[in-house]
Amino acid sequence: MSKLYFTEDHEWINVDGSDAIVGISDYAQQALGDIVFVEIPEEGRALAKGDEAAVVESVKAASEVYAPVSGTVVAGNSALEEEPALVNTASQSDGWFFRMQLSDPAELEGLMDEAAYATYIQGLDG
Repeated sequence: MSKLYFTEDHEWINVDGSDAIVGISDYAQQALGDIVFVEIPEEGRALAKGDEAAVVESVKAASEVYAPVSGTVVAGNSALEEEPALVNTASQSDGWFFRMQLSDPAELEGLMDEAAYATYIQGLDG
């Protein structure tokens, strides 16, 4: 069974065992506006928690996507190269950025669940 976590930088990570999928939250894609370019990490790249893993560019700004936990990239979402707007239309499903193999599942303990993230973003909009 998978479990969804969020970071204060608005990444989400859906974890199933030691496999995970990473993307940006709906809140983040709304703040960025229309996404025009996404740079995904290469397969096999080792990431430490907090490393810059990907780049997303919109008509408003460019932003980094950080690794929410340590691990190794096992696949990038190549569909985003052809259709970066998937991040806008399906940020928490088809608009994922990369899959990774976790190296330290204990790092998940510092992340928020969906309810905590909802409270966090309400505080930002307050």
